[in-house]
Order: sequence, then structure tokens, then C-alpha cells
Amino acid sequence: MKKAILTISGFWALLTAGAQENKQTNPLTISGYLETYYTYDFGKPSLQNRPSFVYSHNRHNEFNLNLGMVKAAYQQNNLRANLAIAAGTYMNANLAAEPGVLKNIFEANAGVKISTRSNLWIDAGIFASHIGFESAIGKDCWALTRGILADNSPYYESGVKLTYTSPNEKWIMSGLLLNGWQRIQRVPGNGTIGIGHQLTYKPNSKITLNSSSFIGNDKPDSVKQMRYFHNFYGIFQLSDAFAITTGFDIGFEQKQKGSSNYNTWYTPILMAKINADARNSFTARMEYYHDANGVIISTATPNGFKTWGYSFNYDHTISNQALWRIEARGFSSKDRIFEKNGKIVSSNFFISTALAISF
Repeated sequence: MKKAILTISGFWALLTAGAQENKQTNPLTISGYLETYYTYDFGKPSLQNRPSFVYSHNRHNEFNLNLGMVKAAYQQNNLRANLAIAAGTYMNANLAAEPGVLKNIFEANAGVKISTRSNLWIDAGIFASHIGFESAIGKDCWALTRGILADNSPYYESGVKLTYTSPNEKWIMSGLLLNGWQRIQRVPGNGTIGIGHQLTYKPNSKITLNSSSFIGNDKPDSVKQMRYFHNFYGIFQLSDAFAITTGFDIGFEQKQKGSSNYNTWYTPILMAKINADARNSFTARMEYYHDANGVIISTATPNGFKTWGYSFNYDHTISNQALWRIEARGFSSKDRIFEKNGKIVSSNFFISTALAISF
């Protein structure tokens, strides 16, 4: 009997070891993300839409889906690929210009490692943007909603990129050729290839510094206006309980084709996060967006878009896979650009709550 038990135990150990080995060597990973939300805008917009410069969590007084995504990732030796299909109000707002089924492509790219001695890859397809510290995936961001600078710079892009990671992994450098400023399909009549770069430096686990850029034209060549944009941010983990993120975007675009004069926009942001304990955290945000000429955010008002933003966010980690959040946020503009009870006013305030689950 003892011998039989030992034989069965040995066979079970062999099976479990084989399963673990297969799990570790399986090049294909399936994952998903789901974020539901509710936002109440005290301005009570008549069409239930948040202000036009808000592209995530943008429906008022409505339980809705911001982003639901299923992703397949493949990596083995010198090959890698990602395919993610998604739906939600984020997809509706941000991919409105894309045709047909492209509106539901969150990510679709493939890459090849082109060096045997260096960590050097070339990837092509549709990617998350190389610009900014906030992404569409809420659980990876410090606050429930995205900053004005994130909502009004690319969330995604399509093209080809070359990426090098240093042996000590402190430096990551990328060069990109792109179809345009947040474009999968090019603007009709546009033959200008966009270019970009990303340089990330992590001297240690507590500091991240990043520089990213875009140069291109987002209009038909007949009215070509070159755009030059740079994003810089730093993330600093000052202690186990306290961290700050600071960023600054600036852009220039020709006033008209062939002009040597440019319209300028810029935006600084500061965020501070406090971890009260392993499950609870608080984040405060202050930001300002200046776009007097309406390059990115058009208002058709005398002073253009000159707006302060502030927010306070509370997160509760339910488990490793689930996060519940609540946020209070406001905007204050130089001009009257917000709706409140059928009138146009210069300020806006709203509260949001969200449940994010990853699997």
C-alpha cells in the first residue's frame, strides 16, 4: 500500500512539474481589462456628454463602460506580437475618426529582435502612444480620470518603431515613423510621414525621467501645417508612502502652409500620491492647459482655451485584480466654455466612481 501511495504521489508530482514547465514556457498569454464607471456633472449637460476636450469617462449621469478589452500577447525568442480588441466610451470618443472595425482595435503589432548581441527590436502595427505618463488603462494611472494633457495628446498610434534597451535596463530609446497624430488610417490627402522619439531613463527604482516627441502634419498636404510637439515628465518615489509626478507638454504648429509663424500650446501638470496603507491611497492633481489659438482644443471664444484643472482621488484595492475608485474634479476657464443648467459658464465640477478589474 505504501509503495502504491508513493507511486501515485510520484506520478502526480511529475504531472504538476510538467504543467508548471508548460505554463512557464507557453509563449501565448491571454489577459483582459474591464472598467465600468459613473460620472455626475453638476453642470447637467443637456446631451449627457462631458466637455468636448474630455475623451475618457465622458458620459454624464450614466452607468457605463469606459474600456473593456481582451488581449492576446505572444513572445518567444526573437519574436513578439500583441492583439487587443476593445469597446467602451473611451473607444467611441478616441477612435471616432477611424473607419469600420478599426474603431475596436486597441493594439495590434508584431516585432522581431534584430540583434543577437543587443536588446534591439523593430515593431510595426498599432501601439499605445509613446507620449505621456497616463494611458487608457485606468488601473495603471494614479487618478480615475485622465489629465487634460493626456486626453488631448495621442493615446494610440500606428507605424513602425525601433527600440533599444541598455544591458542594465536604465535606458530605453525608441525612434518612430508614424501615420500621424493619433491615427491608424491616414488623413485623406496626407502624404507626410510623422516621426517621433522616446527616451526613458531610470537611474534606480525610485526615479523615471522621460522625453518624447512628435513631428508631422495632421492635415491634407494641400493645407499642410507642420506640428512640433514635445512631452517631458518625471516620476519620483520619494518614500514608500509618497510619490510625485510632474510633466510639461509644449507644441508648435504653423499658422498656415509655408508660414514661419507658429501657434503655440503648452500644459504643465503636478500630481502627488500618498499610500495610506497597502489597500488605500489618495492622489491630488493640479494642471493648466493654454491653447489660445485652438490648435488642439477649439473654443471660438476671445481668449481660446486657458483652463485650470484640479482633482482629488481615492483608491481602494479590493484585491490584486480589482480596484475601486472615486474622484472629485473641477475646471476653471478664462472664458465661458462650459454648460450649466442650459447656460454657458466659466467653471465645471463633477464626481466620478469606477470599478476596474483585470484578469
